[in-house]
Amino acid sequence: MQFQGFWLCLNLLLFTLVKAELQDEDVEMEDFDESSEEIVTNEDKLSPEVKYKTPQPIGEAYFTETFDNGILTGWVLSKARKEDTDENIAKYDGRWEIEDLKENRVPGDRGLVLKSQAKHHAISALLSKPFIFADKPLIVQYEVNFQNGMDCGGAYIKLLTDNDYLNLENFFDKTPYTIMFGPDKCGEEHKLHFIFRYKHPKTEVFEEKHAKVPNVDLKKFFSDKKTHLYTLVMNPDNTFEVYIDQVIVNQGSLLEDVDPPINPPKEIEDPNDKKPDDWDDRIEIPDNTSVKPEDWDESQPAQIADPDAFKPEGWLDDEPEYIEDPNAEKPSDWNEDMDGKWEAPRIPNPACKIGCGQWQHPMIDNPKYRGKWEPPMIDNPNYQGEWTPRKIPNPDYYEDRNPFLLSSFSALGLELWSMTSDIYFDNFIICSDKEIADRWAEDSWMVKKLVARANEPGVFTQLLTAAEERWWLWIIYALTAGLPLILITLFCWPRKKKDEDAEYKKSDIHKPQTKGALEQEVKEEKAALENTINLEEEKENHNNGEIEKEEEDEMEEKSEEENETIEGQEEGSKSNKSGSEDEMKEADESTGSGDGPVKSVRKRRVRKD
Repeated sequence: MQFQGFWLCLNLLLFTLVKAELQDEDVEMEDFDESSEEIVTNEDKLSPEVKYKTPQPIGEAYFTETFDNGILTGWVLSKARKEDTDENIAKYDGRWEIEDLKENRVPGDRGLVLKSQAKHHAISALLSKPFIFADKPLIVQYEVNFQNGMDCGGAYIKLLTDNDYLNLENFFDKTPYTIMFGPDKCGEEHKLHFIFRYKHPKTEVFEEKHAKVPNVDLKKFFSDKKTHLYTLVMNPDNTFEVYIDQVIVNQGSLLEDVDPPINPPKEIEDPNDKKPDDWDDRIEIPDNTSVKPEDWDESQPAQIADPDAFKPEGWLDDEPEYIEDPNAEKPSDWNEDMDGKWEAPRIPNPACKIGCGQWQHPMIDNPKYRGKWEPPMIDNPNYQGEWTPRKIPNPDYYEDRNPFLLSSFSALGLELWSMTSDIYFDNFIICSDKEIADRWAEDSWMVKKLVARANEPGVFTQLLTAAEERWWLWIIYALTAGLPLILITLFCWPRKKKDEDAEYKKSDIHKPQTKGALEQEVKEEKAALENTINLEEEKENHNNGEIEKEEEDEMEEKSEEENETIEGQEEGSKSNKSGSEDEMKEADESTGSGDGPVKSVRKRRVRKD
């Protein structure tokens, strides 16, 4: 049983490893909120053959856009030029189109697609009204699909600060924004930005505050060519959450989880403080009381020639190590005026099997080498520690307990550079109620998710695809497929020996018989015993004489029985029965069957007759 349990556990473990590899769950699953749980429940009830309907917000929203009408209503293309950039690429001339998805297309659903490669793109639209940070949360949500993967580029949005000089036609990289949010990648660095511009209360200078880096692997969101939902939630209690596909991937506090922090330190180092000249920060110093030993020889080299080495026999001192290749020929198109004088390539000298050239003793470490003597180091009795400038009150110190109160914004813009085309954007919404955003996602992004799931390849195709990138999965596949066959063979194969033993024991069961049947059985057993004795005769040659004598006596008894009268037959019958009992005893002893109970039953029945 232990052996069977071991193989079953091993098979289950291998199956679990393959299943976990195929699922490729890179995102840490944290804290599904109630609304997302409702969406998952509803998803199970929907059919893959869904009918798409342009979503409508169920409550107040500051901005919504689905692009389903095929017109960029309210969107403004930038006519600005990027500063501090090569003139050939400074212009925001990247092309935008409204298109269906390339894969997993939903009839009737369209999105905004970045079409140009290696160009600057800028497009923006005004909100229905500015968002003012006060006592309501901020929820920003939109969809992105990297239809061709992503080499280098971004898909983030900017919420443009509300001011009197905001001009969407002049939207460029230095246009003031309040929040920047969304995915960005270049090389192997995958990011999910959440940056906000914070106004210093004293200097009134805006500083960028970056949220902590999400502790998840973002790689698959740039490469799986699926539509992903990005959501930012900022609360009046100065907390924030970042979601991907309605799963929290980052969360924290605006006061503690941003860099640089909102509130500066109360004290800073004095920039005018200088380290004293007599400050001793040496932990150890040389021991000046120590003296170099008299036998310390600093003139000995680190290595010397090995005096025990000798030149091998067959070493050719006068032969060069390399010679010109005698089989080389000057190319027919060689031009000495253009290519110079032709020289045959050099090859190792075949005569130098042992060695060629001037032989030299190999070098070995010098056992007498001790190097330059230096006094040992001791603890510095005058050590004063590492010097640091003194602290002074921070003249720019302030304490802001509510950094949520950022500058209001009145427009949404995409200002992007990308080396990959066909980046798909869709279903923007800005509101103050998470339930509104979740319902918006259920009517839009969830439909795309259902269609993509319905179009996913089968399990066999997924196994092959996974093995193309991970060769070691073939070993797991082989073990997983082979173990059930081995287990079935081990546990279900018929056991021949046990079956034969069981049948043999079954045949030994003695059934009740009549008097005539019992006499017939005695005769048959007698014949069987005679056959057994004959077999033993062949195996035991040393008892041949005795066995032959017993056979002659048996034949005489048979002839006497035929000539006797009826009275004599009865007496003969008794003698034959007694003789049969003796022969049965001898046969049982010789065969060593050990079937004691069965023999005793037979004896009692004969005596009764």
